[in-house]
Amino acid sequence: MKWTVPDWLIIAGAVGMIFTAVIYPYIRHVVFDWYNDIKKLKPLNQEIAKTYGRYIQGLNFSFGLISILFTRELKDQSGLAVALTGLIAAYWTGKVITQFSYYPMYEIPKKPVFKAGEVLMNTLFVSFALVFIWLFIANLLGYIR
Repeated sequence: MKWTVPDWLIIAGAVGMIFTAVIYPYIRHVVFDWYNDIKKLKPLNQEIAKTYGRYIQGLNFSFGLISILFTRELKDQSGLAVALTGLIAAYWTGKVITQFSYYPMYEIPKKPVFKAGEVLMNTLFVSFALVFIWLFIANLLGYIR
């Protein structure tokens, strides 16, 4: 069985990751009214929450950019390819687990555009996890051989 992940799938995932980074501020401000909620926290906790938000946005963008610029290297079955694709796979798998374990307890606005956005974003997150799990396994199998 051939485990090769097509370049176009990695690039499509990369574009999606960059999209999530770009849309992230809109989701925080418009959908979740996030900044008004964190104003209720102590100043240090406000800054910590903002910092983690920036980390998430930065990781999403960086993983997308790395995937576009280094598509071939992400598939070369080297130790570094195993490590990096494993990291990205773990990141998105953790996001999916968190998304479906904890977030259903919370309400998002009921507007159809937000509901469609929720389905789109969840589809993207699951897709990122699956593509990078596949890529990780392909790299790991090649590395072991």
